Amino acid sequence: MNRVKEKYIKEIIPALTTKFGYTTVMQVPKLDKIILNMRLGDIKDNGKSVQNAALELSNIAGQKAVLTKAKTSVSNFKVREGMPLGAKVTLRGDRMWEFYDKLVSISLPKVRDFRGVPSKSFDGRGNYSLGIKEQLIFPEIDYDKIEKIRGFDIAFVTSANTDEEAKELLTLLGMPFVKESK
Repeated sequence: MNRVKEKYIKEIIPALTTKFGYTTVMQVPKLDKIILNMRLGDIKDNGKSVQNAALELSNIAGQKAVLTKAKTSVSNFKVREGMPLGAKVTLRGDRMWEFYDKLVSISLPKVRDFRGVPSKSFDGRGNYSLGIKEQLIFPEIDYDKIEKIRGFDIAFVTSANTDEEAKELLTLLGMPFVKESK
């Protein structure tokens, strides 16, 4: 069992139950899935970059990335319907816990001048979004083999009803939020 999942079961569930006064274990918020999404604006110039970006995202996530395609044509952006525009990966179960552990303990501390992640990126329903500016912070990416530095978005989907519960869950899981100064 992954160490973060084990910590969730043994320490975080009791802590959240006492803090928020849940009557059953099923009310305790949990991490449902993690979605990695990479948009590609330069694919009109280089068609090979879609496969390279999807391969990089697959290496980071440990699961095959799915290409996202345009639903409608937009002539101002030279986009046609069905044209690949990006790649995404949805992680659940053990892969989700492994990715979360790798992100929090290895990758985020590698960011230059890292002080923490912003705590204002909750959506009001208990989900959290985080933007990564460059994929080089992950150990799976070989600096010599990338063609372009790309960023991507990470969405943490939780079963929490409020942002306060979700923030407490992610904080207890080890997410390094920025300390708010008053």
